[in-house]
Amino acid sequence: MTQPIPPITLPPAENPQQEGEWLQQRLHLFLNEEFLPETINQDIAKRAAQIFVRQRMEGENDLGELVLAIVTEMQAFDFSESFYGEFAIANAVSDLLLESLGIDKCCGQ
Repeated sequence: MTQPIPPITLPPAENPQQEGEWLQQRLHLFLNEEFLPETINQDIAKRAAQIFVRQRMEGENDLGELVLAIVTEMQAFDFSESFYGEFAIANAVSDLLLESLGIDKCCGQ
């Protein structure tokens, strides 16, 4: 029988603003490297970081819940000038956070 994947919990936020700045910079860099650099990538990274910071300030530490919040709130973002969509952004945020925690995003180790 398969075992459920345990939730991944981030450490409590000590400085959500600083975390948000880090995430915005890393996400912007990732988006520019994944496809062609586009002006809209900066706006996407800024919006995703804002959502992340607000969630962290509200006490959210569960990575899955953070990803769901980003998917849900990024649905209102206009991606018409981008290669990306809300799921790609939420997955990229998840990958960056997993990397920062030293967790292999491929196999969950």
